Amino acid sequence: MNIVACVKQVPDTEAQIKVKPDGSGIDESGIKWVMNPYDEYGVEEALRLKEKFGGEVTVVSLGPARVMETTRTALAMGSDKGIHICDPALDGADAYTTAAALAAAIAGIPHDIIFCGQRAIDDDSGQVGPILAELLGIPQLTVVTKADLDVDGKTIKAIRPIEGAQLLIEGTLPCVVTAQKGLNEPRYASLPGIMKAKKKPVDTKDAAALGVTVAVKAKVARFIPPPARAAGKIVGGDDPATKAAELARLLREEAKVI
Repeated sequence: MNIVACVKQVPDTEAQIKVKPDGSGIDESGIKWVMNPYDEYGVEEALRLKEKFGGEVTVVSLGPARVMETTRTALAMGSDKGIHICDPALDGADAYTTAAALAAAIAGIPHDIIFCGQRAIDDDSGQVGPILAELLGIPQLTVVTKADLDVDGKTIKAIRPIEGAQLLIEGTLPCVVTAQKGLNEPRYASLPGIMKAKKKPVDTKDAAALGVTVAVKAKVARFIPPPARAAGKIVGGDDPATKAAELARLLREEAKVI
């Protein structure tokens, strides 16, 4: 079975994000970069299918040279090879352009099932996976918390959460699956896996090699940091009843939440 896992590199969730003074983006100095957590679920599910059905896992990533570290992380987890789309023209690409580049890379290799994270934690768009499926002309199963392939490896049944219930979806391969938390528990890369990853092949391509025309469909006009929080208030005093009354007054008249 030929399995593809798309991964994105994002700022660590514990990183302190600062907006550039001109609002053109975030200040990347000092940021630790990691694999998008939802993509980790996709890589893990890809590896589990490989262990069950055989075949190989190809990791596809897009971004500047630093993204190679995230690609190698996926290889250290057990993936077999990688494709890194690296082109300055694609830096900051919108969801459509990103999906178009991924689709061009994936169309050139065998693919039975493609895993993506259901969204990236930096832009939260959740659009790349569905657009990728549309561009490749294959079915999509999104926000999946459970995926089962039939023994023939040609049919997939997936569960996705909906409000107050779960939705069971059945589809045929090839298809795109976007992974949600709960699908699995991603493994850690072992030391032998890290050493082996250094020797696994990664094919680096640019937009021209893929035949992708960089045409921006959407652009972030400006980044604006959230307003600073006002200092909190502490209700003093020794009498509980007086303190409770003052707290109620503040919540009603100042906070206006009651």
